[in-house]
Amino acid sequence: MLRAFFIEVIHMKLSTKKMCVLAMFAAISFIVANTLYISIFPAAPFLKYEPKDVIITIAGFILGPMASFLISFLVSALEMVTISQTGPIGALMNLISTCSFACTAALIYKRRHTIAGAVMGLLCGMVAMIAAMLLWNWLITPLYMTGTSRSDIAAMLVPVFLPFNAL
Repeated sequence: MLRAFFIEVIHMKLSTKKMCVLAMFAAISFIVANTLYISIFPAAPFLKYEPKDVIITIAGFILGPMASFLISFLVSALEMVTISQTGPIGALMNLISTCSFACTAALIYKRRHTIAGAVMGLLCGMVAMIAAMLLWNWLITPLYMTGTSRSDIAAMLVPVFLPFNAL
């Protein structure tokens, strides 16, 4: 799977039309991330759902997994310098979360261009994102949540982070 992703990176040709479409998807994702974020877990108000992943995944289904990566990178970088309170660490977490979901889903859909392929891609993307974010939340969250130890984060993995990422 990773091999196919890197082959696409090497062979990707960005026409003017494709660059404009990527920029439009990035702009829409950024606007959605800035206006429609929702805090859904009162126990962890620092976790916010941003529906930008939906737009980035749609872009990946249309333009391929590399487009999902490029848009995710651009939007995470823009969020880091504009609205983020967690700086580069938050941008990294955003990038990992979005890419693990959207790139996985788009890569599977690219190989199986059917409705079943889209559903399988979305399910595999969800599993990949949950697994990646459980690991990265355990590793990185103590770096920006001052006063919180890794054991405190480990205790929050199943009751807080797992259901949040599954939603």
